[in-house]
Amino acid sequence: MSDRPKSPQERTFLKPEHTDETRAHACNRPAAQPAEHQDCRGVASVLSRVGDKWSVLVIMLLRDGPRRFNELKRMINGISQRMLTLTLRGLERDGLVTRTVFPTIPPRVDYELTDLGRGLAVPVMALGEWAFAHLPEIEGARNDFDARNAE
Repeated sequence: MSDRPKSPQERTFLKPEHTDETRAHACNRPAAQPAEHQDCRGVASVLSRVGDKWSVLVIMLLRDGPRRFNELKRMINGISQRMLTLTLRGLERDGLVTRTVFPTIPPRVDYELTDLGRGLAVPVMALGEWAFAHLPEIEGARNDFDARNAE
């Protein structure tokens, strides 16, 4: 453990061990709880996928129809090839995206939302649009908070 002072960001952001502890505590509630609250680990894993920033952007872009890998990569500023691959693979595993390989030379691969993914696209689009619309306010609030809590 370092003795250096922590920055405002280090003091305020949850670390993975905090979220695991919170999730474990919430999931170990008494069995008398309603059935819809008993499988919170499953819900947490779904929300983790949906809440991932790259997944949100991919879902928003696929809402308009199928896209090729490189097309997605060009459209998503700052995503690495590896991260896009992992994101698409996770979305495919969760049944939100399909991957179709066309037997051409070179092979063509398209990614498209499934019916389940299209259903998710509606709230994701609303969330994404809200985030874009309120980004200046959020950045201002962060700057104000950091200025008040600077050491």
